[in-house]
Amino acid sequence: MAVLKDPVKLSIVQALACFDTPTQVADHVKQEFGLVITRQQVAMYDPTKASGHNLSKKLREIFTATRAKFLDDISTIPIAQQAYRLRVLQRNLERADSRGNAAMVSTLLEQAAKELGGAFTNKRELTGKDGQPLAVNSTNVTTTVTPEELKEVVQSVQAKF
Repeated sequence: MAVLKDPVKLSIVQALACFDTPTQVADHVKQEFGLVITRQQVAMYDPTKASGHNLSKKLREIFTATRAKFLDDISTIPIAQQAYRLRVLQRNLERADSRGNAAMVSTLLEQAAKELGGAFTNKRELTGKDGQPLAVNSTNVTTTVTPEELKEVVQSVQAKF
């Protein structure tokens, strides 16, 4: 098992905090630092895993801070931005159109329309006619029920269940 220097350890911890898999991290370390490490060695730098229980306090703090920042700031992830998704759809549309793939063109157009129409969000807006607020009919209905009538209704409902 290779002894890793601090910059490599830091890179591993930050990548794992951003939910990269050990395989992805090992590949990154090979490309970036020219070191061949195993997935098991990478997993030792993840404090959320059993193999990472001996991780130093300093690296645990870096992991926690990086994970919190990553979860709070999705603006750094391109696919989280509608403009990016539409650009990718546009490139794919042009490629499909140039190849004469009408079915793919139709699918991409539909997906772009859904993207712009908010079909991929959890937001739902309910409005009345012409975008006006919904009309609320607030008629006060009052009834008088005697305690005996209430008791009778409750007993009948309980008898059914």
